Amino acid sequence: MRFVICTDVSADLQKVWANFNENLFQALAPPFPPINLLRFDGSLKNDEVHLELNFLLFKQVWISKITEQAAKENEIYFVDEGIKLPFFLGYWRHKHLMQALPEGGTRITDDITFEAPVKALSWLLFPALYLQFLYRKPVYKRYFK
Repeated sequence: MRFVICTDVSADLQKVWANFNENLFQALAPPFPPINLLRFDGSLKNDEVHLELNFLLFKQVWISKITEQAAKENEIYFVDEGIKLPFFLGYWRHKHLMQALPEGGTRITDDITFEAPVKALSWLLFPALYLQFLYRKPVYKRYFK
């Protein structure tokens, strides 16, 4: 399954890219499940991010690796892919795309592709995952004022 969420912010592309860091990652974390950030290398190729998700009755580890990263004059992106995922996910790919807007500011695009181990579970996960990424829109706007 795939979904895409775009957010326009007033900061220029270089400022957005420079602040795509651990502080932003923490700010973007949704209220549930609480996330314990175990490791954050950055957003360059071969960097890793290790999380522990706390679902109250159980915890799950999530490890993602940056598999692609590139920069052009008006566009910067990186892709994280899940290498160790919670039991309810079988595949995860998240492209973070930042594009300079002609009128100023930057468009941040979260392009997520995921699959659960069982297709029916993907449909059940879709609304929860979509809402967790929709939660990022106002956070991005505040963060990049």
